[in-house]
Amino acid sequence: MSLRTRIGQEVAHQLYRAIEREHPLRQLFWECTLRCNVHCRHCGSDCRKLSEIKDMPFADFAKVLDSVAAKCDPHKVFVILTGGEPLMRDDLEACGAEIYRRGFPWGLVTNGLALTPERFQALRKAGMHSVALSLDGLEANHNWLRGHMKSFQHTSEAIDTLVASDILFDCVTCVNRRNYSELPAIRDFLIEKGVAHWRIYTIFPVGRAKDDPDMRLSAEEFRGVFEFLKKTREEGRIHASYGCEGYLGEYEPYVRDHFFHCQAGITVGSVMADGAIAACASIRSNYNQGNIYEDDFMDVWEHRYQPHRTFEWRRTGDCADCRHWRYCRGNGMHLRDDEGRNILCHIKRLEESKK
Repeated sequence: MSLRTRIGQEVAHQLYRAIEREHPLRQLFWECTLRCNVHCRHCGSDCRKLSEIKDMPFADFAKVLDSVAAKCDPHKVFVILTGGEPLMRDDLEACGAEIYRRGFPWGLVTNGLALTPERFQALRKAGMHSVALSLDGLEANHNWLRGHMKSFQHTSEAIDTLVASDILFDCVTCVNRRNYSELPAIRDFLIEKGVAHWRIYTIFPVGRAKDDPDMRLSAEEFRGVFEFLKKTREEGRIHASYGCEGYLGEYEPYVRDHFFHCQAGITVGSVMADGAIAACASIRSNYNQGNIYEDDFMDVWEHRYQPHRTFEWRRTGDCADCRHWRYCRGNGMHLRDDEGRNILCHIKRLEESKK
């Protein structure tokens, strides 16, 4: 690792420590439904099985927003609607309009299957600021992963709708054994479409992906993702980046726009479908801090979240004497199981590729 990178990491390290002490809420996820119109092979939760949990009435989430607005400037807290598939809610536009009326900017995470031009315009009128749209391969591989034979067609049409607008959006790709080899083709497809921002994740072993060998990259493929990202960023034809998960050591300054720091419970909070007060919505282990039907959200935000804001408890197993601890500090919280064990180490996987 170069001296310049080490200096950059140390500066970021000091900045992040200050943010941890202040823990300003900047993103608030609302898992507004567990219903979904696809059946993804890698889903972190079985939405069809859990869809017996009814959609949370907006009035219940509105109380959370009022709690936040009493302590924070709502214009500085970005609300992200996720699921399940948020577009399954018929009242999504009404929910968005109320969020916006209260002064909160908001965005949407979607598979795009139901994002028609008409629905998009209605959501824009309701104040939608951004969209994260999933694209997990070219047609065959995308449809295979999503479990829907027309998913790629609808996603491609949704991309056209977004490109034709002025909204901020990115396409998100989850890399697996099936689509790894076509990453260059996916990149070229997005560039041809006019997409400016592309975010890549590697699938972690939770939910349906836990025991599916097609979801887990080999060590060589894992490193190959970052070599591909590095090259793509150097070319500059599309702004590609790796997602927020995982400390990457030597690749840190080359594959995303910031040094790694898990923001779960530090600047990012969530309200789950059953009312649980959580951190990042990607965390599927039980690190919930309360429930909106029993607790005031901001009281929880200000006085709990200790598992997310302290780190020494994570320094066990492979982390105990790891030379990367200062900047990694146990990786992302979504990679910890209920007992606190680290289920995936990015550094370890990268080192495996050298053997």
